[in-house]
Amino acid sequence: MAAVVWWFWLAGKRKAVAASDGVIDIHVVDGVYKPDRVTIPTGKTTIFRFLRDDPTACAEVVTFDGLSVSRELPLNKAVELAIRYDEPGEYTFACQMGMYRGHVLVN
Repeated sequence: MAAVVWWFWLAGKRKAVAASDGVIDIHVVDGVYKPDRVTIPTGKTTIFRFLRDDPTACAEVVTFDGLSVSRELPLNKAVELAIRYDEPGEYTFACQMGMYRGHVLVN
């Protein structure tokens, strides 16, 4: 149980990846989003392109904090979402159960 808590909630923060040309590719695999920390500019739309290889039910949907945005992620098919935050800060994206979690740093 301790390993599960560490993996999902306490693991060290990784370096944030910036969107390239307004697009960020996120791979859903083995219980995590890769990358799980991304940086996007305030007030500009960024395309989040998800590719889900993880067959677990928890990975089927992604939701974005503060935007009321959610989308189904079919297995082995890329899904694009246009995301825009107008206020700087740190926001999360997660599966419907909140176990797969990523962070959007808006600046």
